[in-house]
Amino acid sequence: MNIIKNLVSSSKYNIKCPYPMDAQFIVVHNTANDASAANEVAYMISNNNKVSFHYAVDDKQIVQGIPENRNAWHAGDGGSGKGNRYGLSIEICYSKSGGSRFIEAEKLAAKFIASKLKEKGWGIDKVKKHQDFSGKYCPHRTLDMGWQRFLDMVQSELNALKGVDKVTEKNVPSSWAKEAWEWAKKEGLLDGTRPKDNLTREEFAVVLKRLADKK
Repeated sequence: MNIIKNLVSSSKYNIKCPYPMDAQFIVVHNTANDASAANEVAYMISNNNKVSFHYAVDDKQIVQGIPENRNAWHAGDGGSGKGNRYGLSIEICYSKSGGSRFIEAEKLAAKFIASKLKEKGWGIDKVKKHQDFSGKYCPHRTLDMGWQRFLDMVQSELNALKGVDKVTEKNVPSSWAKEAWEWAKKEGLLDGTRPKDNLTREEFAVVLKRLADKK
C-alpha cells in the first residue's frame, strides 16, 4: 500500500510529538472539514499548535505526518492519556460535507487500518474511536453512519488479507446482527442458513406467514 510521507521536522518534535511511542492500538478520527489528506498534513506540520496525527486518508491517498515511533496529540485525553501516548491516529478526510468523497475515503481507511492490523498482528479489538478517550463525538460522520458497520468493513478487509475462507465468512452473521439472527432462528422464522444472502420476495412471504401463524 503506497503511503506518501510528509513528516514533521524533528525541530518541531517538542510541539507535535514529544514522546517516544510503541503503539498499542489505532484511533480513528474524522477531520470535520473538507481538505485533502495532503493539505491536512501540510497544515498540521506547518503550525505550532499542539495538535497532531500520524496519518490522513482521503479518497485517493494516504499521507503520513508523524513517525509511528512518536506520540501525537489527537485523543484529547491529556499529556499522560492512553489515547495520546499509545494510539496510532488516523484521520479520515472529507467528513464535513460527506458524500462520495467521504465514502471512498472511509473505504480506503478501512483497507489501510486492516493492513496495519495485519502488519502488527492485531485484531479488530485494537481499533478505537476518538470518543473512547475524551468523550468527543468523533469520528462524527462514521459514528452517524454506524461504528459497528465501519468495524465490519475493516474486519472484512483484514479477512481478505489473511485469506479467510469467503464461504465461511458468508455463513457467519455480522456481529451487529447476531442477536437478532439467533432470535429469528429460535422463533422458527428463519432456517439459520445463509445469513448474508439476499432475501427473495417469496422467502419474505414465508417469514411473514410464520410470524402470523405465531399470533
